Amino acid sequence: MHPAADRIRNVALVGHRGSGKTSLHEALLFEAGAIKRLGSVPDGGTVSDSDPDEQARQMSISATLSSLSWQERKINLLDTPGDPSFIADALGALRVCESAIFVVNAVMGAEVSTSRLWARAAELDIARMLFVNMLDRERADFFRTLEQLKRSFGQHVVATEIPIGAEHEISGVIDLVDMKAFRQDSPQRSGWSETPIPEDSAELAIEYREKLMDEVCEVSDSLMERYLEGDEISHQEIVDALKEGTNHGKIFPVVCGVATSNLGTSRLLDAIVEDLPSPVKHGSLSVGEIELTPSEDGELFAYVFKTRADPFAGRINLLRIYQGVLQADSQVLNTRAHAKERIGQLLMFAGKDVEHVQEFGPGDIGAVAKLKETHAGDWLAARDEPIDMPRLKLPAPVMAFAVAPKSRGDEEKVLSSLRRLQEEDPTIDLHRDQQTGEQIVAGLSQVHVEVILDRLRDRFGVEVTLKPPRVPYQETIRGTATAHGRHKKQSGGRGQFGDCHIEIEPLAAGEGFEFVDKIKGGVIPSSFIPAVEKGVREAMESGVLAGYPVKDVRVRLFDGQYHSVDSSEIAFRLAGLHAMKQALGEADPVLLEPIMQVTLSVPEAYVGDVIGDLNSRRGRPQGMQPVGAMTEIKAEVPMAEMLTYAPDLRSITGGQGDYTLEFLRYEEVSGHLAQRIVEQSTQEHTATHA
Repeated sequence: MHPAADRIRNVALVGHRGSGKTSLHEALLFEAGAIKRLGSVPDGGTVSDSDPDEQARQMSISATLSSLSWQERKINLLDTPGDPSFIADALGALRVCESAIFVVNAVMGAEVSTSRLWARAAELDIARMLFVNMLDRERADFFRTLEQLKRSFGQHVVATEIPIGAEHEISGVIDLVDMKAFRQDSPQRSGWSETPIPEDSAELAIEYREKLMDEVCEVSDSLMERYLEGDEISHQEIVDALKEGTNHGKIFPVVCGVATSNLGTSRLLDAIVEDLPSPVKHGSLSVGEIELTPSEDGELFAYVFKTRADPFAGRINLLRIYQGVLQADSQVLNTRAHAKERIGQLLMFAGKDVEHVQEFGPGDIGAVAKLKETHAGDWLAARDEPIDMPRLKLPAPVMAFAVAPKSRGDEEKVLSSLRRLQEEDPTIDLHRDQQTGEQIVAGLSQVHVEVILDRLRDRFGVEVTLKPPRVPYQETIRGTATAHGRHKKQSGGRGQFGDCHIEIEPLAAGEGFEFVDKIKGGVIPSSFIPAVEKGVREAMESGVLAGYPVKDVRVRLFDGQYHSVDSSEIAFRLAGLHAMKQALGEADPVLLEPIMQVTLSVPEAYVGDVIGDLNSRRGRPQGMQPVGAMTEIKAEVPMAEMLTYAPDLRSITGGQGDYTLEFLRYEEVSGHLAQRIVEQSTQEHTATHA
């Protein structure tokens, strides 16, 4: 039997990279008895970071689902990556949970990713709790961190626990709701004991208990009245008001501990059960016109939020049941593909063990293997109902590379493997450059692209070479020119003859190409005129300066000659080609480069350095404005200067800067630079055809 929806808690662990989410995930599983020993990130022994590339980098790359039991409740925990390169998984997890625990490093406080994810959680209206971790580190300070969290996220951030001791002398926590102290005796399961509040912490405990009561009583007018009049508020009333306030973001409780030594985790498990909402408490979900309630009687609606591409197990899809019951060995409909899917085995992850279950009820999160059509973003339903989850606003991939297989004949394998990785990670961009013919893979950062390559090699046995993609330059003309093209061949039998006169002039930027037929008196028969245009277009595919496509030109065909026997389409096509090549060379040809709109988000301290660097890249800053704790800078910069920008921005801003790129327009390249690009292109052309 599945658990009732009001006995489920769906919780995402989110926060900045390195704040200890994976260690906390491990400690919670250990404390709840889902795993036998406490693994650590440095020795690669955690349940969550099981991929070789995660262990090698000591960071989470994919979201991991684990389920555990505590106080007769089922808790579904989603450990998410903190690195901005893998934010898609963190956002996907936030979407399907009622609650998020923001894990904060007690030395660093709220960092960039924490603030960004907090804003997303606020948009999704989910309950938020904060766990101040790493309190045993040098310079860790719970109270300083608490004040910083209040400055970042508002006055409703309030401690429900405070630590006993600091840095390496931390020995336990004080629960401000119960006003009880819990001392950590050992890192083993249940390795703590309840003790009286130490004398040297008593004053602090009273002070922070009052701050908590002020916040809790604000949730209800009647409670506030009684509190101000000095009435006794019962323990149950405090617990109920705290849960009510936390549910829709009126209160953000702060708890604390040390995940690596299992300190504070049993208290956190209690807080998840007592303070965070169940799917029933949190309320129904509206998707367009459809209202989904976590009831067993309703028709089935399940949302797939993550796909894992596994070369052995095939696809594994993680899904959230919003309504109804999903059963093993049943049939459902994929509403995007309008196709029936057979549900075989349903999987539940409990630590490193995978359990097969018969059904998932409303509000639950689980996994299903080997579906044919289904991947992240799809709905599975009892009938083919048009239903669409609003699209996640994901950052645009900015780090692009051209990829080619190391082994000849592996092109199709590379492409199909990349497509499978793209199903798993929607921030991967995959396309063929129309102009250069290169296969382009783009990610959010250098690390992101490296991970894509590692996974191609480790999972699919495919090795590729990488090179920065070529900038798609274009050519156009600034002047006008007239030219004459003739193709004549006489060598026994039927000859070839075509002759045309054209005039070319520039068009406004973005207008492309225009061909005007001004032939009078049939000097070229109308049946051959499309052949002249075809030759002209062919000449424009490779311009006279550096072989780049030509744009924004008007061509007038105004005169010519033909031969009643020897003229043919091919002769007029070649005549058009020669005329156009000649005209382009005489009409002041110029080189154009793509200009990008760059939007940066950087800490204020680095704004000067970032703008200085953009100027050195021929960038034109367009203005800036504060956004939360960051400054947003907009600038126009040539694409050629941005191909390797990600690592440079990382080093300028100490890893705290972020940016997106968007194509704006083409602009003329200045003389000396154009000369350099032309020379380079000529050398490449010579090398290719040598």
